[in-house]
Amino acid sequence: MVVSEESEGEYGRPPEERSTEELLEYGLVPVDKPAGQTSHQVTAWVKRVLGVERAGHSGTLDPLATGMLPVATGRATKVIQALLLGPKEYYSVMRLHDPVPDEQLRSVVSEFTGPIYQRPPVRSRVKRERRARNVYELEVVERKGNLVLLRSLVQSGTYVRKLIYDMGEVLGPGATMVELRRTRVCDLRESEHMVRLHDLAYAAKLWREGGDDSELRRMVLPIEAGMTHLKPVIAKDTAVDAIAHGSYLAVPGVARMHPGIKKGEVVSIFTHRGELVAIASAEMGYEEIEESGRGVAFRPLRVLMPSGVYPRSWRTKEELGPRENKDGQDSGSATSPQQP
Repeated sequence: MVVSEESEGEYGRPPEERSTEELLEYGLVPVDKPAGQTSHQVTAWVKRVLGVERAGHSGTLDPLATGMLPVATGRATKVIQALLLGPKEYYSVMRLHDPVPDEQLRSVVSEFTGPIYQRPPVRSRVKRERRARNVYELEVVERKGNLVLLRSLVQSGTYVRKLIYDMGEVLGPGATMVELRRTRVCDLRESEHMVRLHDLAYAAKLWREGGDDSELRRMVLPIEAGMTHLKPVIAKDTAVDAIAHGSYLAVPGVARMHPGIKKGEVVSIFTHRGELVAIASAEMGYEEIEESGRGVAFRPLRVLMPSGVYPRSWRTKEELGPRENKDGQDSGSATSPQQP
């Protein structure tokens, strides 16, 4: 049975207690992307306004599309792609090429809810091969003549433009997407988190020129706020530095974990203080970890935390005794460090 331990010592700090400079090094800005700019242009603008060395976005939006564009800053760029694992919500305007009855429209909407197959459009950056995607929710919000406002909650990688095109083919007269807005990425929502570019610029100016960081701290979230869609694992303090060096997390190093974790699932590893250590793949399921006393439980995919924040309690192979080397792992809480 995995038992929790309390954090000891004066190392690490809760994400909300980071200084403004530290926040920008581990930051997440849910930008409201305006129409007419590429996702790359918006990311470069955020980087320049905040004065950070690195910035990267998750989930490209077409230039004419608007809405949620998560931009990570500093070291947080290492794990931003984890947002591709969660759902996305869109509001889109579909223009029917000819009128169709409401009943027929509702029937096709129902038909396209659930698992579907898509081939990415010609202008996409991915290989144009048929692939399965899941449409979790699809509904008609409003209709005015041949214009239909749709709300869709879809698996990442679903092309809403292609979804509307395919619906138009099934309906008969054809259909075209004329407007698109993304309102949610994972647990980041328009109503709670979205930041307009000019507001971000003003907040950065208040901080730099007047020392007032209150607005900036409201707009720049800790990267941990973007990882809530992944099931959490709490590592013991004695295992954190080994993970920071690229080590696998062994069963003895697990303090707590989500009871629904399945083998092969991508999870987030945190410290007791709520700091994100790494994004990892589960090498065992919850029940196996609970019943086992040893073995590799989680394999890091992307490591966020730098080494040295938590004390070292692991040993290299050279430092292990012959018996421990034979077993292939330290008697502590993680395997000897290696790059994932």
